[in-house]
Amino acid sequence: MNLFKKITMASMALVATVGLSVGSLSSTANAAGVTGKVVIAGSTALLPLTQQAANEFKRSNPGVKISVSGSSSIAGPQSVKKGSATIGASDWDATKSVKGFKAFTGLKAYKVSVTPFATIVNKSNKVTNLSTSQLQKIYSGKITNWKQVGGKNAAIVVVNRKSGSGTRVNYQAKALKNVNFMTKGNYKEVGKSGEMLSAVDANANAIGYVDLAYVKGNVKAVSLNGVAATTTNVINHKYPVWEYGYLLTKGEAKGANAAFIKYMQSSKFQNGSLKKLKFIPISAMR
Repeated sequence: MNLFKKITMASMALVATVGLSVGSLSSTANAAGVTGKVVIAGSTALLPLTQQAANEFKRSNPGVKISVSGSSSIAGPQSVKKGSATIGASDWDATKSVKGFKAFTGLKAYKVSVTPFATIVNKSNKVTNLSTSQLQKIYSGKITNWKQVGGKNAAIVVVNRKSGSGTRVNYQAKALKNVNFMTKGNYKEVGKSGEMLSAVDANANAIGYVDLAYVKGNVKAVSLNGVAATTTNVINHKYPVWEYGYLLTKGEAKGANAAFIKYMQSSKFQNGSLKKLKFIPISAMR
């Protein structure tokens, strides 16, 4: 092989390597020795995932400063628009409108997970399954006692997420079929997924909902229409209460932010830590 051919082949190999991408991210996201600043804000449902990814990414890219916080999905795109965050985490694609919220313009959305959501009760509660109709009546205030759904004679304490929560958006749409929530009675609202977990963990008569990453401690997931809330049932299209998790940037992600998103989309992370945290790889949904 002559020198010209060697040089040409080497150049083609370099172009092919540089040209690799996931979604629409540029290949510079894979460059070694990435530096810069990544500030992530938004979804608490995705918080276990973004925190884990940040810890792993920092080990490989010590030149990148990363901070991760969680409050609500709506805070993700809002923070990016305001410039207080470089990446917004959301439980819906905030570039599109959903019930109660208009689309955010000027943002780019990247899928990073499949997030299953589950109805939860205290482990001391003997109820293990609820139908769509029963859930609708509980969350609209028409069923008020656990004995009406096969439980003990005790008033149901309904715990809901505050408006702006992506978990609330998805649960209302997919578990409750967009039935309106009750607003008074034996009812309370909490701001974050962790607060929802704590509320149900501490009250034997409470009902709430979280993503599977938060099902732990003294709470258990309740089946929906006889189908357990598991990653396997989501993948097999048997359990319907799930949504993609998104990271959003102002325009196309660049530099350290593109590198971080690409890491979360990588096979290593998707099939490693993401699965351990009870999320589902985006490639698993067909």
